[in-house]
Amino acid sequence: MDNARDMLDQEACYRAVLTRDPRFDGRFFTCVKTTGIYCRPVCPARTPKRENMRFVASAAAAEEAGFRACLRCRPETAPDMGAWRGTSNTVSRALNLIEAGALDEGDVDALAARLGVGERHLRRLFRQHLGAAPVSVAQTRRVLLAKALIHQTDLPMAEVAMASGFGSVRRFNETFQALYGRPPSALRARAERPWDGGVRLSLPYRPPYEVETMLAVLKASGETVEGGGWRRVLTPATDGATGEVSARFEAGDRLTVTA
Repeated sequence: MDNARDMLDQEACYRAVLTRDPRFDGRFFTCVKTTGIYCRPVCPARTPKRENMRFVASAAAAEEAGFRACLRCRPETAPDMGAWRGTSNTVSRALNLIEAGALDEGDVDALAARLGVGERHLRRLFRQHLGAAPVSVAQTRRVLLAKALIHQTDLPMAEVAMASGFGSVRRFNETFQALYGRPPSALRARAERPWDGGVRLSLPYRPPYEVETMLAVLKASGETVEGGGWRRVLTPATDGATGEVSARFEAGDRLTVTA
């Protein structure tokens, strides 16, 4: 039994999809049985018949069930995609470690040990709260990050593979071929331009957000804040790298991050 799915009010989810209510964007996903695709609640495509829809708590649950991400509404661009506001502290800590790459090289046993719980208990918690196994959550994180980099940047595919946590280009290609029936390069709608070494991403956020307060706090803590944006020069001693990262809030509830 999918406990995470059972915790969702399926009819309330359906009503949110009918109205394309942005308040639910990123908080659940719609799996369409007739197409094998999963979407955000705000997907502009025609709403399928109710009997052909099921709703799941996470993108990982959708992908584990065999559904692939919609290329129109692009689930990886949903606000709160990387956030989880559930009640399990263990799951929250595990997700933070997975986001940091804990399962890119290690296994679930090692992750559970770091959390001080048993491997079977950790799997039960993930199934209960997210409807998917830890390895599925990690894989979905890699795939959706890779899709964002493919769509929004000019990074070469080998760099996309490494940046999103795939251990090799071969594994990267095989995963996308299995999920989408095409190589990852086919998802880039335009020809690759020469890479200048920089990356720019437009990330959604869910309002309300105290932008001015956040920038004021960063400035008070010694960070560089100028012209309504934040900037940091990276140093090997502190960041393990050289370069610069900046972030600026833009219209349309977007945060533009440049590295």
